[in-house]
Amino acid sequence: MQKNVVALGIDAQFTRVGSMFSMFFTSEKIVDFQTVKSCDTDFFKRYFNELLEEGVYIAPSQFEAGFMSAVHSSEEIDQTIAASLKALKIAVN
Repeated sequence: MQKNVVALGIDAQFTRVGSMFSMFFTSEKIVDFQTVKSCDTDFFKRYFNELLEEGVYIAPSQFEAGFMSAVHSSEEIDQTIAASLKALKIAVN
């Protein structure tokens, strides 16, 4: 994903602990609540809505985390990555 946002010129930061992850739409390194507040929530809204159109449901707030589990198959992960790229491309325009 990081490669995709860079290629599209989108400012994004990625955080992960174990199977918990977040993507923040900001150029600032995420270190605390103050830097999290720098996120582009309008961009997130567009991205979120485009993911819904693709059948991918993520947490409805820029400030929540996603979770992976052993239940997610490689096929589902590949579908999610493809849907995310499509949603990013639409949201950036």
